[in-house]
Amino acid sequence: MPVLLLLLVSIALSIGMSIIVLVVRRTRRITPIPVPTVAAPCPFERSCVFRRPGCWIAVKGNNLAAVQSALGLNNPKPCSWIQGFAGDEKLFIAPPVMGWILVCGSGLPDPSEDVDACFRFVVDLSRKLGQVQFFSFSRVLQHHAWVKADRGKVQRAYAWAGHTLWRQGRPTQAENELNLKCYDYAEPADRESFAAPDPIATNVDKVPLLAARWSLDPARIDDRFLEALPGIAGEPSRRF
Repeated sequence: MPVLLLLLVSIALSIGMSIIVLVVRRTRRITPIPVPTVAAPCPFERSCVFRRPGCWIAVKGNNLAAVQSALGLNNPKPCSWIQGFAGDEKLFIAPPVMGWILVCGSGLPDPSEDVDACFRFVVDLSRKLGQVQFFSFSRVLQHHAWVKADRGKVQRAYAWAGHTLWRQGRPTQAENELNLKCYDYAEPADRESFAAPDPIATNVDKVPLLAARWSLDPARIDDRFLEALPGIAGEPSRRF
């Protein structure tokens, strides 16, 4: 009787082990089902795809042809917003947005190189087109400028490149609200204390904010406008 019981237990253990071996082998043969993966978010933010240019003008109005004529654009061609604002074109005239036409490109004057050329450019353009605004800034050099003119008269202007290059008109309400620091000619740009923020760097950071209050900040334009009609790119007919 004990021998019979041992035999039955051995048979049961053998059957159990055989079942386990079969299950393990079958499991190994089954190809695992891939788990769906969620695409990683794009590492590039909108500001990288459509970055803010370092220099631009804003013309009040919707007449693209008038702006093109006033600038004397040579070799005009269609150009997308992203390509135009990337800075590869000499001049790029964007389609009207909310009553403003933006222009950017290396063909615009640089106040730090020739502030008189910048003055002539803005005044001449304003005589032809009415209200014209000019903005430029460099976070590397900390140069910055903003100008507002209407019908050939400069209403407000400030330009800095290591020292004040151009200061004209009274500060606007937007400048006062943003607490922009505008030094007089030959006035040193000293900090109140070592711990105080650098007023020049603060000015640079606030140029787009001033543009948004006066007219438009290019980097804040709704994406729907970027997919609309292309602008016009070309070369300036003359240097100012």
